[in-house]
Amino acid sequence: MAPRDPKDGGGAGGGGGGAAEPEADIEAPLLASSGSSFFLDPAGEDGDEEQRRRRRRFLLGSHTQSNTTSQVALVGSDVCPIQSLDYELIENDVFKQDWRARGRGHILRYVALKWVLCFLVGALAAAAGFVANLGVENVAGAKFVVTSNLMLDGKHGSAFAVFLASNFALTMLAAVLTVFVAPAAAGSGIPEVKAYLNGVDAPNIFSLKTLIVKVVGCIAAVSSSLHVGKAGPLVHTGACIASILGQGGSRKYHMTCKWLRYFKNDRDRRDLVTCGSAAGIAAAFRAPVGGVLFALETVSSWWRSALLWRAFFTTAMVAVVLRALIDFCKSGKCGLFGKGGLIMFDVTADYVTYHLVDLPSVITLGVFGGILGSLYNFFLDKVLRLYNLINEKGKTYKLLLAATVTVCTSCCLFGLPWIASCKPCPTDTEEACPSIGRSGNFKKFQCGMNEYNDLASLFFNTNDDTIRNLYSAGNDDEFHISSILVFFAASYFLGIFSYGLALPSGLFVPVILTGAAYGRLVAMLIGSQSTLDHGLFAVLGSAALLGGSMRMTVSVCVVILELTNNLLMLPLVMLVLLISKVVADAFNANVYDLLVRLKGFPHLEGYAEPYMRQLSVSDVVTGPLQTFSGIEKVGQIVHVLKTTGHNGFPVVDEPPFSDSPTLYGLILRDHLLVLLRKKDFIGSCTASTLNASKHFTHDEFAKRGSGKQDRIENIELSAEELEMFVDLHPFTNTSPYTVLETMSLAKALILFREVGLRHLLVLPKSSKGAPVVGILTRHDFMPEHILGLHPFLFKTRWKKVRLGKLNVTNIL
Repeated sequence: MAPRDPKDGGGAGGGGGGAAEPEADIEAPLLASSGSSFFLDPAGEDGDEEQRRRRRRFLLGSHTQSNTTSQVALVGSDVCPIQSLDYELIENDVFKQDWRARGRGHILRYVALKWVLCFLVGALAAAAGFVANLGVENVAGAKFVVTSNLMLDGKHGSAFAVFLASNFALTMLAAVLTVFVAPAAAGSGIPEVKAYLNGVDAPNIFSLKTLIVKVVGCIAAVSSSLHVGKAGPLVHTGACIASILGQGGSRKYHMTCKWLRYFKNDRDRRDLVTCGSAAGIAAAFRAPVGGVLFALETVSSWWRSALLWRAFFTTAMVAVVLRALIDFCKSGKCGLFGKGGLIMFDVTADYVTYHLVDLPSVITLGVFGGILGSLYNFFLDKVLRLYNLINEKGKTYKLLLAATVTVCTSCCLFGLPWIASCKPCPTDTEEACPSIGRSGNFKKFQCGMNEYNDLASLFFNTNDDTIRNLYSAGNDDEFHISSILVFFAASYFLGIFSYGLALPSGLFVPVILTGAAYGRLVAMLIGSQSTLDHGLFAVLGSAALLGGSMRMTVSVCVVILELTNNLLMLPLVMLVLLISKVVADAFNANVYDLLVRLKGFPHLEGYAEPYMRQLSVSDVVTGPLQTFSGIEKVGQIVHVLKTTGHNGFPVVDEPPFSDSPTLYGLILRDHLLVLLRKKDFIGSCTASTLNASKHFTHDEFAKRGSGKQDRIENIELSAEELEMFVDLHPFTNTSPYTVLETMSLAKALILFREVGLRHLLVLPKSSKGAPVVGILTRHDFMPEHILGLHPFLFKTRWKKVRLGKLNVTNIL
């Protein structure tokens, strides 16, 4: 990585010797190469079209230019500025006085409101999941009914036209809404949630319009027969609901509630968003315990017992509300919804038996599941980089890409069943054969009466119904091996090519579906050596592919058990997950870590790289450092805020206010903007007698909504005011976290991440000279920045990377 501009100092959520992050959370340009840089325009937009292309190409264009320390990241389908969150508790005169003024009633109301918000998040996430399923079941169901009826009448051309046109219209609806209304709603949203919970914020990731487009676009995209799922979008939806409630609603759309605006800090909002992400999985799969474990294992970077209880309460509310809504639909008032059930695959054998002879088959399933899962991630990485080259050309190309993929998908889904031979209807089934309508294992397609097309039965159903068919017990002879092979190959690659389009889409359900086909295929090939049912193989196949792609073990295990409502499979599911994860870890990272890196989020891992132990914090701190005096001239503050992007500034007292230069604390850019807007200045450079707690309230310094911030350009000051002074002492955090310059970088990283810091002050070992050496921010811990400053570490890092594929770092 090229050196940063000396004027800018620190980095993306990170910094260096500079005072800290910029307004977009990185003082440095995104790329400083050959004298060219990527700068954010004053409005924080993407800039002109050429600049957008360069940014996108830098983020995802090639492995040689990957940079996770950039001041921008790919949020949804657009490049946006990012900034770090600050979980540190501010301790200054104003905040201390606010806490002293709070009585027992305030504290009880604060605790009670946490539980009330958890209840609301759970209820609303359940409602969102219900609406998503209701929409998919009815929209997709109506499409399949019309198509099946036309096929039944022998109007094959008309059936294809209806199928293609409806899929095209639904895909374009989702893509247009995403591209023109809420670009942050594209994709699953899990990488964005994961980055947020790691301490990275971006504009509009949790806005009201993102929430609406996420739900509507998810319904349209899943109903369009694209191989995408709704689990990921529902995780993002739950996080959006939690964030909006935590900040008191949406002021932009005049939908606010004063009593909800209580959590005006990053710590409380982080906890609420964590509960929202757990509620999303619970709503997607009716898996409350799995939702909690998913939040713990996959998206959360900080966890504690109190958060565990609130997350569990939230997902319990999801289960209760969903159950009530499902009971309402059983009365027949929800259209097609309910005829296939709600994401509950209670279809396996009532009693599962397995013996020692079954272990070789299960182990084989896990090994190849790990290989296929790692290949899935590899191909997905290549496809996303290709899509980026197309999407960077503008909105029209995003729509053309979505249109091309949906047309190709529709042709595959309608054309492939023609290569399958017709099979006679079984005589011992309770289900009607052939199936007339939306769901069922026996689609007639082009076959005659009393015959069915097994491949069409897999393609011409919603994802949920197809999974249910594959999981079903006692139907080992209903699918031909060639049909299962074709379906597996098609699902595998269609899932890869469908993700990355500019529309809401998830990976969880497509991987489950592909894994179910993989399990059936293995059962047909080596099932004679085992006593297990083919439906059980399908369940284990889903677990194997999930373990190989997403590398989740505990949460996936519980989700699978809650999906199938069969606890007897627990040992086999655990074995398959462990084997597939270990095998896949030997090749590449899990899919969500891959997506976080591809999008350019500066994600901090929970462990230090071995080469960081060879460096001290002084080895990565770069300057110059911008500081303020305890009593500073207004004009100097305005000049610094306009000419730098730093987010935090050390406050240093100098004679005559102290015997020698002394570090007083750290003051944030946002707090300086509040002081400038209030204009409580003093005429001379003397200590102020102003009682800050009487002139300022805690709410004036409270954190604004996600991705929102004030700007120095919006504050107008006269020439006379610029010559005045402001006393920064009452507003300075007097207890910022500090480390000595001799501390190892690895040790500093653990402190930085575990506490959830945005700034970490570096102090000199000697008392002589300046009282502060620099500031560490998120940027300074990014491998690209460190290895750019110290190229000799590449050799040692490569050795770690080779071993790191087996997660040796985590084990140590």
